[in-house]
Amino acid sequence: MANIYVANRQIVKPGDLLAEGDDVTAGSYTYKVGSKVYGTVIGLAEVKENAVSIIPLEGIVVPREGDLVIGVVVGVGITNWFIDIRAPYKAVLNASEAVEQFNPLTDDIRKYLDVGDYILAKILIFDRSRGPVLTTKAKGLGKIVEGVVVDVKPSRVPRIVGKKKTMLEALTSSTNCNITVAVNGRIWIKCPNSLLEDIVIRAIRKIESEAHIPGLTDRIRKFIEDEKRRVGIR
Repeated sequence: MANIYVANRQIVKPGDLLAEGDDVTAGSYTYKVGSKVYGTVIGLAEVKENAVSIIPLEGIVVPREGDLVIGVVVGVGITNWFIDIRAPYKAVLNASEAVEQFNPLTDDIRKYLDVGDYILAKILIFDRSRGPVLTTKAKGLGKIVEGVVVDVKPSRVPRIVGKKKTMLEALTSSTNCNITVAVNGRIWIKCPNSLLEDIVIRAIRKIESEAHIPGLTDRIRKFIEDEKRRVGIR
């Protein structure tokens, strides 16, 4: 038997118990533990028979282990950093997950990362009993020292990447920019020059505002080519 605890279009938040029952289906932005279905984002509950989903509202996300995130350092401890990853919880990056050898008695942790620095990281541990634990111990992860980071609505991330990464490929191949899209709605952009950087940012904003319109990938390609010609880039 299914027990639905929320009304259709009711506002819910991460961790809310939405439904319970073996025959309840966990839809988008929800997850199931045993027979209980919980929400992962702030949004509107969508109830269809025995299926419960969430239509996300902009703002925050609840990451999962293994997710790629871009965070900003908001606090520094003796052996760790506190990271804003646009989640309901502050994340923690321990020095052991960022630095090969660190001695808190002799090393100044701020020489590696300080408040305001951006990092590319992965969720190492997240069990809801504490804030997410991050790691930068993998190729390509760590402090972001070049390029620019822009924020988008986390709900727009799938559209910016596109099915089979078609939209992301359109952005990168048309500009020769390096673009890393994190699940928490932060995008790291590295371009050959500032003109291309500006075009990419405006293209991303266009995707955000026109995500619901069909044929967007082709329109973004045309937009980029038109803008390149306008500023004299071949």
